[in-house]
Amino acid sequence: MNSQEKALARRMFKLKIHESNGQEFEDLFTSIMNYAEQGFQAIRPWGNIGDRKNDGYIESAGIFFQVYAPEEITGSYVKVVDKTKKDFEGLKKQWASINEFYFVVNDKYKGVNADCEQAIQAIKREHGLNNAGFKTAKDLEDLLFSLDDDQIFSVIGFLPDPEKITLDFTVLSEIISYLMKLPLSKEEDSSAIYPDWNDKIQFNDLGGLTSQYLNTASFQVASLDSYLKNESNFFAEEIKDKIRNVYKNLKNNYSGDDLFLEIVTEISPKQCSYVQASVIILLAKYFETCDIFKEPK
Repeated sequence: MNSQEKALARRMFKLKIHESNGQEFEDLFTSIMNYAEQGFQAIRPWGNIGDRKNDGYIESAGIFFQVYAPEEITGSYVKVVDKTKKDFEGLKKQWASINEFYFVVNDKYKGVNADCEQAIQAIKREHGLNNAGFKTAKDLEDLLFSLDDDQIFSVIGFLPDPEKITLDFTVLSEIISYLMKLPLSKEEDSSAIYPDWNDKIQFNDLGGLTSQYLNTASFQVASLDSYLKNESNFFAEEIKDKIRNVYKNLKNNYSGDDLFLEIVTEISPKQCSYVQASVIILLAKYFETCDIFKEPK
């Protein structure tokens, strides 16, 4: 798949994640694992014995998985913590040689909270496991896109004919839509560390207005980072690559403020202030990490 096809495939998978609750999510997890891990064995509930607290395992490695898919993760964290503990206790009583334990939860790309992570790390310490942790939607997406194309299609379905696609499925449009919805901060974050990039601004001949744009946008970079943390590696890398490529394509013909504004224009799906302000948040992130514009020598 090319990058555009992969972006569309990712959208299709993300839709599956948001629509999958309960058994549907477990089936989705199983279909990916059957391709990704040759020794994976799914365990189905049977009669009155159930699945003995084991939704699937890799017997040769002693790796066990338990799957949970609440309809709304943010209102279920207490249940997630409780279920993690109880399911492992049940697993321990009925299965031997447990080396690793993973609780697969459909977080719908929202992440799990600190209590959940502390609970599963406590299980790891108390029972001497080699590893334990949560597997979330982003982990399943990363695993899915490590597979061959035909295996990916068997999980998400075949892509529509690219010539018939009229919607914009790029990852940039997705992240820009998210940034446009960010509210203004009501409180100052005393722990935030803002970039000191004056030398880089001067070295690239960027003026006061561009500097002001970047400084203002930097206040929202932490929110952008939090969003990317719960997305797949493909998503984050694709955004960085697209912005870097736009910069590389324009830098030979433009410089200074003109280059900055041309990048904003090129990336913005619509030429209006609220869209461009969101694009500048992206540029602020990659300006700081030196993916775009020259680093002072």
